[in-house]
Amino acid sequence: MATRTLKDLVSEVASRTGVTKKDTKAAVKATLEAVADFLRGGDSVALVGFGTFSVRERAARKGRDLRTGKEIDIPAKAYVRFKASKGLLAAGAE
Repeated sequence: MATRTLKDLVSEVASRTGVTKKDTKAAVKATLEAVADFLRGGDSVALVGFGTFSVRERAARKGRDLRTGKEIDIPAKAYVRFKASKGLLAAGAE
């Protein structure tokens, strides 16, 4: 299984749509920026048939510095969660 890049995505979308790579790259980048802006604003992004992106909060907790063994405080932080749709999960099982 290979790791795909933005360049790979742009090439694939351009070949499927017949749109130039330059225009496709602009559209893909604009889409990803819009999704990021929605998430930064606290909104979820649901793409029917694909999945839902949402922002979650991870509570502050205690951890351990592996070099020294000392207990440390790990601050709370936000993270992005992706929940795949049933359709996407079913496609992955094939």
